[in-house]
Amino acid sequence: MLRLIALCASLFVGGVGVANAQTNVDLGGVTVDTSAAVEVTADSLSVNQDSGRAVFDGNVLVVQGDLRLSAGQVEVIYGTDRSQIARLVASEGVTFVTADEAAEAEQADYDIAAGLLVLTGNVLLTQGPSAISANQMTINVTDGTASMEGRVRTVLQQGEN
Repeated sequence: MLRLIALCASLFVGGVGVANAQTNVDLGGVTVDTSAAVEVTADSLSVNQDSGRAVFDGNVLVVQGDLRLSAGQVEVIYGTDRSQIARLVASEGVTFVTADEAAEAEQADYDIAAGLLVLTGNVLLTQGPSAISANQMTINVTDGTASMEGRVRTVLQQGEN
């Protein structure tokens, strides 16, 4: 019992890094080939050539390598030369899936050039039997690092549970 109290105390004092180590949730396990082609499917598409934006609406699925992102709507923002996608902004319920994990959020902003995926609003990350939630999760898909902020919550499993 004393060990559990010490673990909980270190969790509150140490922040996410300790929660990461104690819950077997690997926040840094996601990597994506940012140079891979981005495939988008949806029910409809509207394009604004002047602004360099396209909006995919309804049952949107974005695929890049092993990354799968689904949402109700995804706005594609092209770079200055219009030949490359710079960002994807997803809304209306977002699900992010790789081979080993899944995350859900209200919104996501994927900066392809920077390799950053920011999930916001009721974020839930699951990896096997482990789960952790927060208000925001930022993933660097290039180097596999990640952080969670804003009322981070998890369940601590004991022993072989």
